[in-house]
Amino acid sequence: MHLKIITHEKNIFDEDVNEIYLQGTAGEFGILKNHEPIMASLKIGVTKVIQDSGEKYFTTMGGIFQFKDNEAIILTDAGESGNDIDVARANEAKKRAEARLAEHNADIDAKRAEAALSRALARLKAATKK
Repeated sequence: MHLKIITHEKNIFDEDVNEIYLQGTAGEFGILKNHEPIMASLKIGVTKVIQDSGEKYFTTMGGIFQFKDNEAIILTDAGESGNDIDVARANEAKKRAEARLAEHNADIDAKRAEAALSRALARLKAATKK
């Protein structure tokens, strides 16, 4: 089966794969060849892809997943390969988000800080698994 991961800016991935594991808004799920057609919304998380050559990990910052006729497409607002992630930068983003959340200040946009923390954690998870 074939998988494309696409953002507004670029194609992140466009190759044949054996298995796909995603984090949907309704929970985690996997796709194998000849799966029934499916469309699902994705949450911020890590997408795992298994190929003959091994595993690859990608961040997917929300978006939509579609699978039909052994063609899979992920349309995401932002994403990147685990190999391309700057771990130091992701750690700094995590620390900033945690500090904002720890302030318990009414002026802090908690949802925005939680989203920033989720993005940083997804990036770190994808980077450490590569």
